Amino acid sequence: MSRNSALFIRDRGVRFLIGQQFTTPAIPASTFSKVVSVSSANPKLSCYKISTTNHRTLRNIFKLAFDVVGFLRMASATGGEGGIFKLSETTELKIQKGDITQWFVDGSSDAIVNPANEKMLGGGGADGAIHRAAGPELVEACYKVPEVRPDVRCPIGEARITPGFKLPASRVIHTVGPIYDSDEDPKASLTSAYKNCLIVAKENNIKYIAFTAISCGVYGYPFEEAATIAISTVKEFADDIREVHFVLFSDQIYDVWLNKAQEFLHTPGLVEDSSYNEGALPEP
Repeated sequence: MSRNSALFIRDRGVRFLIGQQFTTPAIPASTFSKVVSVSSANPKLSCYKISTTNHRTLRNIFKLAFDVVGFLRMASATGGEGGIFKLSETTELKIQKGDITQWFVDGSSDAIVNPANEKMLGGGGADGAIHRAAGPELVEACYKVPEVRPDVRCPIGEARITPGFKLPASRVIHTVGPIYDSDEDPKASLTSAYKNCLIVAKENNIKYIAFTAISCGVYGYPFEEAATIAISTVKEFADDIREVHFVLFSDQIYDVWLNKAQEFLHTPGLVEDSSYNEGALPEP
């Protein structure tokens, strides 16, 4: 049988797949070889040559490519299950388990939300993880955010934006959620945090945004109430955002968020890519 090959254009999100999704015993890493960067203006685009002596392998690669790229559009954080819900005709809500520091969509119009403290200089939990993943440049950028009063760069319920630096997402939107037992009106403060993140995102042409469960860690916000506020607020204020993601590390929080979304927004359905036609590739 002759050796089959194909050129495959792969962007930043898809290059991730070579080491983690395509390299199965049936599809070894040697199947792929980088040919050239497609555009010097956009180094995230590369061209790969796929070579194989088996057209079944080639067919399966393209099938897997469509399947996994579609999945990554749903959940590019490392994680598994997820739900997709319609917030409007132009906006989708996507809920998944995973690590928010790994999340991105296109590396140019995406942002993760950092549940920060008012100093914006790093802390514990997701805040600390985001700072570690972004590198020291993030805390340097946060230092440059003007203080509104001593040691307060971002008051509770407000939002600020910085570059993402070493993170795969292009931007970080920092917000401060309420401490449930000490905030005078935790519902209003948490609502403001989500709302202001979305406002900042739209002001900066962010089309894809990922949240954690703000205030649900050491700040002690009850999960059910927090999920209700989070989902209802993004539904109201996420116009002009293409995708709102919740990337949730805890199984318990993930289950609560998914159940609340199903309650408010009905049962999710996976979005299928109609451009993929399995019959377009030859049968073995």
